Amino acid sequence: MSSPEPAPPPTSRSPEIVALAGGVGAGKFLRGLDRVARADGLRITVVVNTGDDLRIHGLRVCPDLDSVCYWLAGLMDRDRGWGRADETFHAIEAMRDAGVDAWFALGDRDLGTHLRRTELLRGGATLSEATDMIATAFGVVPRVLPMTDDEVTTRIDVLDPEADGGARDLHFQEYWVRRRAADPVKQVRYTGAARAVAQPAAIEALERAEAIVVCPSNPVASIAPILAVPGYRKALAARREVVVGISPIVAGAPLAGMADRLMPVAGLEVSALGAAQAYEGLLGSWILDERDRGLAGRIEHELGLRTAATDTIMVDDARAGALARIALSLAREQG
Repeated sequence: MSSPEPAPPPTSRSPEIVALAGGVGAGKFLRGLDRVARADGLRITVVVNTGDDLRIHGLRVCPDLDSVCYWLAGLMDRDRGWGRADETFHAIEAMRDAGVDAWFALGDRDLGTHLRRTELLRGGATLSEATDMIATAFGVVPRVLPMTDDEVTTRIDVLDPEADGGARDLHFQEYWVRRRAADPVKQVRYTGAARAVAQPAAIEALERAEAIVVCPSNPVASIAPILAVPGYRKALAARREVVVGISPIVAGAPLAGMADRLMPVAGLEVSALGAAQAYEGLLGSWILDERDRGLAGRIEHELGLRTAATDTIMVDDARAGALARIALSLAREQG
């Protein structure tokens, strides 16, 4: 699928929209938001989860940062939901043939991104600087920022009868990719978050944004790591009247990923209501799918949010754009 039609770049005087993002749902939504921004002359800043990042085969891999850039650049594999379109896996297959335990599948085109990032970081660039150079090379117009330049890692404590003490500490990617989310989860932790420094440009953007959107991402795996970094909760709470969230849960199930495995561990029911509760005190508005319209009254009464029920299944960029317009309209009504 091609990228949106070129448009004059927004200026520093253009209204700014900030999105908090991670995962497939965020990528689809950002395609629509970018489409709206190009039509309306808006600037977009995307603050991206880096809790999923890992070092593997000598490379720094940033799954959510790459996913956001690939979706915005029109390079994504829409069917798979991750990685680049027209991808091949010759390098990883050769590694496996050589006896390497290459459980994390890096495509050949994707490998180029990780090689470039690792080169930049080893040369002294910050993760923010490396991300900006990569996004610019891909022709991405929105500003893409990692939530922090410091290392934060999402860790999953799982029940494992074969481990000492009956528990095992896993990197998020080990839990999700290597072990296919098969282990019962005891706890989710964001190691390093309390010591991390929020991306200064992200905090500044949140403070002046016309609208702030929490993308339809996994609230535990994609957005909670961002909120665990000091500064983000305070920034959102101060602007909550212009913060709108979009439910990643439709009819009691996630559209993608493992939110249904992790939300109960965080004390959240797997529903549009439970997803909204993950951001209690941080939102002004909440969008849920029309199939969950019956929950709107409870969300309004229990959480004090404005709500809108609509079709949130983003089958294409046009549908994602329509959803983005609803989100911006809600935020502006509150602001």
